[in-house]
Parts: sequence; C-alpha cells; structure tokens
Amino acid sequence: MQGYDPFQLGEATRKSVVRVVGGVEERKYYRFRGGRWYGGIATGDVVGCNLRCKFCWSWRFTHITDKGYFRRPEEAFEKIFAIASRKGYKYVRVSGGEPTLSLNHLQELLKLFSETKYVFILETNGLLIGKEYSLAKMLSNYSNVVVRVSFKGATEEEFNMLTGAKPEFFNYQFKALENLIEVGFKPGEEVYPAIMLSFSTDENYAKFKKRLMEINPRLVESIDEEYVILYPHVIELLKKNKLRPRLAFTPDNIPQCMI
Repeated sequence: MQGYDPFQLGEATRKSVVRVVGGVEERKYYRFRGGRWYGGIATGDVVGCNLRCKFCWSWRFTHITDKGYFRRPEEAFEKIFAIASRKGYKYVRVSGGEPTLSLNHLQELLKLFSETKYVFILETNGLLIGKEYSLAKMLSNYSNVVVRVSFKGATEEEFNMLTGAKPEFFNYQFKALENLIEVGFKPGEEVYPAIMLSFSTDENYAKFKKRLMEINPRLVESIDEEYVILYPHVIELLKKNKLRPRLAFTPDNIPQCMI
C-alpha cells in the first residue's frame, strides 16, 4: 500500500503553524470556545496536523494551514481559562489539530494549567508519543492531564484508507498507549483509546479490542467510540474522498454517549 510518512508531514506542517519569538514557542489557533463535549469543556482549536484524515471535522484548518493567528502559551491559557471559569467547566483542552506538533508550547500550557483546578484532556493521534518515549515521560510530570489517544480506524488497512498514511504508522498509536502506561498513566482513567468506527467492520473492531487487551484489559473497558457527524463541510470532504460511512449522525441527532 502506498501512502505518506506522518512524521515527515508533521515536520513540514510545523513550519507553517509553529514559530519561536523571543525564545517562546507560539502556535497557530483559529478559535477559542466552550462546548458540551465531556459534559462541558473549554477549548483552544489549533491549526495543523500530521495526518490528513478523510473524515476530519476540522479539515479546513488541519489540511490547510494559512489561517489562524499565532498565540503565546500565556495568551492561549488566558483565553481557555477565562472560558472555563465563566462557564463553570471542569475540563480544558487543545483540539482541532494535533497538539504535539508544538511540544514546547504544549508543555508551557500544561505548566500553567497544572496550577489550576482544571483537568487538561490531551486529544492526540498519539503518533509522536508512540515514537518518542521522552514525550510520554514529559506528560507524566503533570497530574492533571488525561490523554485521549484517537485511533483512525481499527486496523492498519483502515488507517491507510482513512488517513492516506502508510499503514505501518498505525502501530505507533498502540505504542503511545504502551509508553504512557509505562511512565505511570493509569489505563482507563488517565489514558484511554478513542476510535473512529464509522468505517469499521465488526470483525476489525474485534481485532482492535484484542490488541488493546494485550496491552491492558482496562483499555478495552474504556474505549470512546466515535462516529462521523455529518456537518456540511464534513459531507463535502467525504464526497471528495468517495467515502461512505457505515454509521453516522447528523448534528441535531448526536447520541448522548458521544458528548
């Protein structure tokens, strides 16, 4: 199977969405918002990713990187903190793109939130955490961090179909779970898997669960099942890639278990 190298793509993308000014690493964001996910969470949406998922809800800011504004960690913190405080949320996050493309920026953000009452949910595809054990180790320094590793399909073949990346890179997502557990994250509580299932067969999902079981049984019990939400721009991307989900939901009919 053909495909691209996500690490090479990540390095190329990083040049457009990360910069250092006065020794401080800035990251491009395209918005800050509150939302109903996780029962209420304050979010900073970043630009840029090391994958090109063919179902991505934020593809206009991950596949294309010429939008958004550079923010210092302190600026992003203040905006996210203000939303969480005003709304009475428990959780905060960086979403939209891949947070680990800007490691120093992310680390500074985590430091700032470690001095607050908020739980920081790190939503990531896990590729860089799987590649770099030191990244998992760095994350373990913060007791308020929960890592959600978002799998793109249930098998290497599905990963390749959904992202266009070389299938072997799928294994880095499992390695991310292994690294995080090894450095002390509690499986099922402080680290857990999410998976896009709109394009998966029952057979492949069973294979996915088996691989998780080999790492730690508690991971199987904590799977966050994701399905495509048919926003107009997502429908546009699906049509462009000639993808038809086996199961999807409209924005006004999202199951409560997905929120």
